[in-house]
Amino acid sequence: MGQRRDDEGRTESLEKEPETDARQPGDEEAAAPVPAQASRMGQLVAGEEFSLAEAMGGWRGFLEAAAPGVVFVVAYLGWGGFRIPVIASVATVLVMVVVRLVQRSSIQQALSGVLGVALGAIWAWRSGDAGGYFVPGLWINAAYAAGTLISMAVRWPLVGIVVGLFKGWGTSWRDDPRTMRTMQWGTGIVAAVFLLRLAVQVPLYVADAIAALGTAKLAMGVPLFALSLWAVWLLVRSAAPDPAPQDPPPPTR
Repeated sequence: MGQRRDDEGRTESLEKEPETDARQPGDEEAAAPVPAQASRMGQLVAGEEFSLAEAMGGWRGFLEAAAPGVVFVVAYLGWGGFRIPVIASVATVLVMVVVRLVQRSSIQQALSGVLGVALGAIWAWRSGDAGGYFVPGLWINAAYAAGTLISMAVRWPLVGIVVGLFKGWGTSWRDDPRTMRTMQWGTGIVAAVFLLRLAVQVPLYVADAIAALGTAKLAMGVPLFALSLWAVWLLVRSAAPDPAPQDPPPPTR
C-alpha cells in the first residue's frame, strides 16, 4: 500500500497543470526588444480589426504621453522662463516611471517619454530658451517625413514593408500594381502627418509662441498619429497581391 501511494503521488505530481504565469499584461512587452512598440503598430495596421484606444497606447499610455507636455505648458504660463517648466516636465516623467516600477507594470511607454523629455530638456537648458524644449521633436518629425518620402520615391513604401511583413506576403505586393499603389497612398498618409506637424509647429517656434506650440504639439501628437493609423488601416485592410500563377501540370503521355 505504501508503495502504491508513492506511485500515485508521483503520477499526480506529473499530471499537475502548469502554474499560471504571474506576469501582468504588458510584461512581455517590457521584456521585449526596443522595436516592440513598432511591432504593435504594425499589428494594428495589418490586423483584421483596429482599436483606436490601443493605437494611443491605452488611456493610461495616452495620459503618460501627454502629461509632461501639459505640465511644461502650465509651468511656462505660470512662471515663465525655461528652468521651472523643464524641471517640472522631467519630474513628471520620472514620477510616472517610478509608479510603473512600484506597480511592476510595463515601463516601455514611460521610458519612451523619458527619452523625448530628456532631449527637449537638454536642448532647452543648453540654449537657455523654453522654445528649445520642442526643437528635438521638430528634427525627429523632419527625419521621419524624409524617411517615408524616400521610401515612396524608391518604391519601397514603408507601409507596404510593414503590412507585407505582418501578413506574410514577403515582397510579392511590389509586383502587383494595385497593391503597390495602395501602399504608396498609405505611406503618403503617414508622411502627411509629419509634414503637417512641421507646417504648424515650425512657424509657432519661430514666432516664439511657446504656449501655442506646446498645445499644438499635444493635439498633433498621439491622437493625430492614431487617427492616421486608422486611416491607413481603412485603406490597406482589403489590399492583397494577386496570387502568383501556378505552373501548369506536365503533360501526360
